[in-house]
Amino acid sequence: MRDAYHEELDSIGDGLVEMARLVGSAIGRATTAILDSDLKLAEAVIEADQKVDDLQHELEARAITLLARQQPVATDLRIVVTSLRMSADLERSGDLAQHVAKLARLRYPERAVPHDLHATILEMGQLAQRLMAKAAEVIITKDVDLALQLEQDDDAMDLLHRALFQHLMDDRWKHGIETAVDVTLLGRYYERYADHAVAVAKRVVYLVTGEHPDDLQSDIQPATQVDGA
Repeated sequence: MRDAYHEELDSIGDGLVEMARLVGSAIGRATTAILDSDLKLAEAVIEADQKVDDLQHELEARAITLLARQQPVATDLRIVVTSLRMSADLERSGDLAQHVAKLARLRYPERAVPHDLHATILEMGQLAQRLMAKAAEVIITKDVDLALQLEQDDDAMDLLHRALFQHLMDDRWKHGIETAVDVTLLGRYYERYADHAVAVAKRVVYLVTGEHPDDLQSDIQPATQVDGA
């Protein structure tokens, strides 16, 4: 019985990794769809989000069954409860990728992103995908140091988000109100997506240590800092 119990716990972890990989792929494909005005790809991203939703429902059902039948305590209870929260973060990440794809579909055959912001949105999409890939690695490895790095990595997304607003507020903005709204929404989608990747990593820290990340004193340096600087 205990072997089956721990196998079920492991399967929940595997499901979380699969969700992270799916939503990581989704944000990358949605970014391509929005930048290239690719309707077929946008539709594929929108449709694929159902698989993420289905996975979340399966994980919730497994977790609730474990809570009811096994009545886990201590570390095992923390694993189940934290997994439920992570699955919610990942599901929301999938929704945000879907929002990007829906905006691409809404503006088709026009491009929602003006040419002068193409590079910024591309960088945001690539960064979002990297953050989620790192979150998936954290789920697998339970590496607390790597998990804590994500919040520092997220600073780059915040800088890109600010850069978008600087563009919008520039007197030379010439793309109209509708495009300004689209760009504002896109910036928010990517920024929130990154926040959810960070939240997943923070939950792994709590799962491993029993402490909230903000309470830990980490000596990790930002990835961009050069030794001896």
